[in-house]
Amino acid sequence: MPDGVPVDPVDAAILDLFAAEPRIGVLEASRRLRLARGTVQARLDKLASRGIVTGWGPQIDTGALGFPVTAFVTLEIAQSGHDAIGGRLASIPEVLEVHTITGNGDLLCRVVARSNADLQRVIDQVVATDGIGRTSTVIALATQVSHRVLPLVNSAARTSDR
Repeated sequence: MPDGVPVDPVDAAILDLFAAEPRIGVLEASRRLRLARGTVQARLDKLASRGIVTGWGPQIDTGALGFPVTAFVTLEIAQSGHDAIGGRLASIPEVLEVHTITGNGDLLCRVVARSNADLQRVIDQVVATDGIGRTSTVIALATQVSHRVLPLVNSAARTSDR
């Protein structure tokens, strides 16, 4: 694999298979991919040690869990407190992600709620966090593209073939 290219087509094939069938197991994956079991295991271990694969947990549908409302909240904060505020926001279960951003606002949060009324409760908890000034909230009406990374993995693998 060329320097600076994190995955190759073999890695991409392994990741595609495990993404489609996360409980497949290394032995069955090696059979389907026509690779040695040791090769599949070594590749998975290397992808994990390099931080490309960060976990094997189940994907959770927040709507099916009882939280069908998704919103994005932009926060303006005291400039010295990104990490501390992020830590406090992490204590709110409905806050799924927090990113430092550029543009209007300092942090962008993805939150979920049981209803629009419950969203107000979640936003009230967020706003009650010390160091947060103004907020702006948008509610997601529908998901056009769910969180995904496999197209990016495959694109990176094609780049390594060149």
